[in-house]
Amino acid sequence: MLLYRSAVWFAKGLREYTKSGYESASKDFIPDDLEVQVPGRAFMVTGGNSGIGRATAFEIAKRGGTVHLVCRDQNRAEGARGEIIRESGNQNIFLHIVDLSDPKTVWKFVENFKQEHTLNVLINNAGCMVNKRELTEDGLEKNFATNTLGVYVLTTALIPVLEKEHDPRVVTVSSGGMLVQKLSTDDLQSERTAFDGTMVYAQNKRQQVVLTERWARAHPAIHFSCMHPGWVDTPVRRLVNCLGTLEAMQMLPRRRKQKKQ
Repeated sequence: MLLYRSAVWFAKGLREYTKSGYESASKDFIPDDLEVQVPGRAFMVTGGNSGIGRATAFEIAKRGGTVHLVCRDQNRAEGARGEIIRESGNQNIFLHIVDLSDPKTVWKFVENFKQEHTLNVLINNAGCMVNKRELTEDGLEKNFATNTLGVYVLTTALIPVLEKEHDPRVVTVSSGGMLVQKLSTDDLQSERTAFDGTMVYAQNKRQQVVLTERWARAHPAIHFSCMHPGWVDTPVRRLVNCLGTLEAMQMLPRRRKQKKQ
């Protein structure tokens, strides 16, 4: 079954996740939608110091939004913040140093954040793919702690903050790699089989999608969505494009070009 899923995923990936897939989808983009401005709206981007996260944070900043970068590495994050401010001319870029693999730290961060800030959009972008089994100080498998539990704690804690605002949204950057995995509820931390970092990552991404479906049903006032950005040149997966994040974020109006009759 895994071989079949992998073959289907690869075929789908060649057709949809590459540059040609983006070019095909872009034929339905509405040019005016891509120029949307977001002044007065606040966005939180996890992993905003590199890759998709940084590109997304920059686009939001360029369009007038307030950006909260949630990052793990202080030096890299400060460098990214400075670059985004210089390139966008937007001074409303805030930096928060948080290790998403530590649930207690994440919860404490949100408790402090909500005392000082509002939030319209949460973008769960940060992730990791550790190829050898590694445990956190709490005894949690590192990939699960970051990609699943960290996303769960951050999103759950921020839901009351988001519900207070107009048109709140949560976007989780998942991966088409999840298609090679069924949800495994009896082995969430990958203890029962030989450890394969790539498959663990895929399982985490499947878990993110299931969580998103549950949140959407439980909190209809918030627009929840997951997206796969295609094969992108990032530290985790070296291979194209970030506009998928902006579209999934629904910064763009919820409409599509009408086909001519």
